[in-house]
Amino acid sequence: MNTRLRHDAIVRSLRRNGTSTVAELAEEVGASRRTVLRDIAALRDEGYVIHSEPGRGGGLQLDPQSVQTTARLSVAEVFALLISVASMRAAGNLPFSGLADAGLAKIEKSLPSDKVRDLRRFLDCLYVGTLAPQVDISDMGTMDPALLPAFEPAFLKRLYLRFRYRDAKGIESTRQVEPQAMLILPPLWYLVAWDPSRQDFRHFRMDRISEPAFMDGTTFRRRHVPFDDNVRPIRHTSG
Repeated sequence: MNTRLRHDAIVRSLRRNGTSTVAELAEEVGASRRTVLRDIAALRDEGYVIHSEPGRGGGLQLDPQSVQTTARLSVAEVFALLISVASMRAAGNLPFSGLADAGLAKIEKSLPSDKVRDLRRFLDCLYVGTLAPQVDISDMGTMDPALLPAFEPAFLKRLYLRFRYRDAKGIESTRQVEPQAMLILPPLWYLVAWDPSRQDFRHFRMDRISEPAFMDGTTFRRRHVPFDDNVRPIRHTSG
């Protein structure tokens, strides 16, 4: 169990049981007493109020009003929130946009500096525009939830991305490409990538991508993507 999952398990256990000893928590999460004590200290640093009662019948208690004050969101999670807001704004369907932007700004401010840097690099790859009316969306499917977790290291570390792709005729193939940008043309989302086998840019509808995986090892260079005039960077349209 990794650190984050262990922390979540400890908080759940304290909320459920009221009082727990360090030994009980250690057994429940499968860690040593020393590790659990470090976890308790880390949770207190994040804003959780955890009381310690020594002696027989004592233990650890979580204040029922205690809340986490430090956001523990990954770059991919924050990015998912941002692009959801961006796509709704691009579609002209974003109620309470001011509150949404204010909330996202607070989340971004709570991130460590290295995560903010990664987030901004991720955002630099995101573009929005308007879908041409003649594009057929009758066969639009759902996007694979594994896409964003695979995209994060592929974009940030410039790693090749491999996936299965089903084209408009239903023919499936395996592609290995250089991910260069993500394009939102509501309601469709595209991965814009340089395809080495074709020596050209390709737009892959994300709802037709499956089994995405980034490839450790060889990296690629960032390329200038030629977009239509109606496409713009999200960094210039949000906020």
